Amino acid sequence: MNEHLLLVEDDDAIAVALRLHLEEAGYRLHREANGHHAMAAIDRQRWDLVLLDLMLPGADGWEVCRHLRARHADVPVIMLSARSAEAHRVLGLELGADDYLAKPFSMLELVARVRALLRRIDQMRNTATQRAEFRFGPFRLDTVRRELMRDETVLPLTLREFDLLHFLLKHPGRPFSRGELLQRVWGDGFDGYEHTVNSHINRLRNRIEDNPREPRHVVTVWGVGYRFDPVPKT
Repeated sequence: MNEHLLLVEDDDAIAVALRLHLEEAGYRLHREANGHHAMAAIDRQRWDLVLLDLMLPGADGWEVCRHLRARHADVPVIMLSARSAEAHRVLGLELGADDYLAKPFSMLELVARVRALLRRIDQMRNTATQRAEFRFGPFRLDTVRRELMRDETVLPLTLREFDLLHFLLKHPGRPFSRGELLQRVWGDGFDGYEHTVNSHINRLRNRIEDNPREPRHVVTVWGVGYRFDPVPKT
C-alpha cells in the first residue's frame, strides 16, 4: 500500500490522531492546515485521496473542493466538518464530495471509509470490463480510461459520478430506486442517505443534459427513482 493522502485540517489534535491511525493503516499522509496552502499542494501533484475539513483559515473547504474538482475531477474526497446539518452535507455532495463525516467521528470509521473508497478505485482499475465504451447522443463513456467525452472534449466526472453513469448505462430503460442506486453504486459499506443519489443525479444532468431542468437521458420515474434513456423520446 503506497497511497498518498492529502489531509487538510487546521486542528492539530485531530491531525495528529488522523496521522497516527492512517499511517498505522499503511497510508502516506501530507497535511496542510490552511486552505490556500492546500490549493497549492493540489497544484503541485495529484493525490490518491483528499480528507478535507470545511472550516479553514485562508480559504474554506468549499473553495478548496472547487479548486480540486477543477483540476482533478476524479480524486476521491471525504469532507470532515463539525457542521452536521443536512444542508451542509448536501452542499458538500453538490460540490463533488464522495463522502462526508460529521465531527466528532470515530477514527476507525474514517480509516474504514478511506479503505473502502480506495479499494473501489483499485477494483475498477484491475477488473476487466466486458464493454469498453458506451455511446449515447454526442457522448462516449470510455470505461478503460474512465472518461466521458462529448465529441472530442473530455467532461470531468468525479469517482461517484462516473460509477453512477456507468451503472445506469449498463441498465438502459430500467428504473432504480434511490436506495437501490445507493447500494449498487456506493456499496453496502456506505453509511449514507438517499439525498446523496439526488445530488449526484443533479450533477450528472448538468454534464449531459441540454436542459437539466427537463432531462431527456436521466429521467425521474415518479414514485420510484431514476432510469436512463440512451435515445430520448421525442
